[in-house]
Amino acid sequence: MAPDDRYSATAAALLPLLGGARNIASVENCMTRLRLELHDRSLVRDEALRALPAVLGVVEDGTSYQVVLGPGAVARVAPELARLSAAAPVTAEALAERGAALRAERKERNATPGKLFLHRIAAVFVPLIPALIGCGIVAGLAGLLANLHWLPALAPALTACASGFMSLIAVFVGYNTAKEFGGTPVLGGAVAAITVYGGVGRVSAFGEQLTPGQGGVLGALAAALLATRVERWCRKRVPQALDVLVTPTLTVLATGLVTLYGLMYAAGKAATAIGHCADWLLANGGAGAGFVLGGLFLPLVMLGLHQALIPVHTTLIQQEGYTVLLPLLAMAGAGQVGSALAVYVRLSHNGSVRSTIRSALPAGFLGIGEPLIYGVSLPLGRPFVTACVGGAFGGGFVGLLGQLGDRVGATAIGPSGWALFPLLNGDHGIGRAAAVYGLGLLVGYAAGFAATYAFGFGKESLAALNAPRATPPSQGVPPSAYSVQDK
Repeated sequence: MAPDDRYSATAAALLPLLGGARNIASVENCMTRLRLELHDRSLVRDEALRALPAVLGVVEDGTSYQVVLGPGAVARVAPELARLSAAAPVTAEALAERGAALRAERKERNATPGKLFLHRIAAVFVPLIPALIGCGIVAGLAGLLANLHWLPALAPALTACASGFMSLIAVFVGYNTAKEFGGTPVLGGAVAAITVYGGVGRVSAFGEQLTPGQGGVLGALAAALLATRVERWCRKRVPQALDVLVTPTLTVLATGLVTLYGLMYAAGKAATAIGHCADWLLANGGAGAGFVLGGLFLPLVMLGLHQALIPVHTTLIQQEGYTVLLPLLAMAGAGQVGSALAVYVRLSHNGSVRSTIRSALPAGFLGIGEPLIYGVSLPLGRPFVTACVGGAFGGGFVGLLGQLGDRVGATAIGPSGWALFPLLNGDHGIGRAAAVYGLGLLVGYAAGFAATYAFGFGKESLAALNAPRATPPSQGVPPSAYSVQDK
């Protein structure tokens, strides 16, 4: 037997004794040992494996299962074993398991103090999204009637319905902030209400007269956070008999004064800077900004950093009536859909994965990308990267048109994809904004499809993914979906 045949035979003999191809998560080697990560240790047939002539010993080190083959031999057996384990057919069930594992891993990695704080900030605004969507659609309808000069008596009523919530959103933000951070919700709402009270116009801070609503949701958020700290401080020190009177009074008084003479001014400057920054980005670097935002949004979601944008969106909606950032970020979903369509075409013989894509695509078109991300593109590896490429081109297109004067924005946050159309607005009206956004989606679909079709798979991974499914899937996830594709 030739040397290469001997090493191939050793790999072939090891494979079933290790529980089969689907039980091997990864294959690595050092100077003398195969270092294997296994999905299910109980599937290994230890006695038979140790009895193989080529096996010099077995070592278990934590999650690693190590087979001692000796120098020289291990370097030749490892790639053969990796190749054989990668030849197992890939199913939707396997991709779903891998996607769930990746999701759990990302969740664990995101459990840092900074990211947990961002998550709590996001939890303040998420309950407000239904009202933002409803009021945004009503505002769009009111604008449409006004532009078309239809039902002139109804337009003011619709405007009132749409604007009432936005005029008091600071109160809701304060209420939710105190609730999320362990304070009394109504006290958070009370101190946040100070920022929208009409009488603040008679107060001056740092030589400037305040205006009702100055600082927007940022001021309300800061005021409620401070109120929560003051309240908790008082609860620990005020006698219980006086707590019901003293604690609320001190909380409202101390926090209210700090809000009027500091927080509103600072939050107002911050909110103004956010608006100017967004306008400057679109006016001077719209294409580049759109390319970066559209391309990086999916990774930002994976890292949990997208939550920091929720207060920014809400601030822009308060200041300008819509957020110009959301349509750019929504292009990431378009790239994801285009990537999934390319995977569907390329995996013409993998009915299991194609079935998953068919079931997840409608949600993807509506901007709900998790089924495609965690069920298809992320477990496959490269298609996730090419989906980001599609989002970058879609965002770059929308940003370029915004730079040329066709800005498009969303009057509410939450929806994406096709679901965002009723919430669009722009410098030239709803119709033109919808046209720009729709063209951006088409660019994202096309770029995501083209990038994935051309670069989403290597030759070996494509063959493995299209391999006929000869046997029912066993336990575990085949590595062919997330290691071979890079060859």
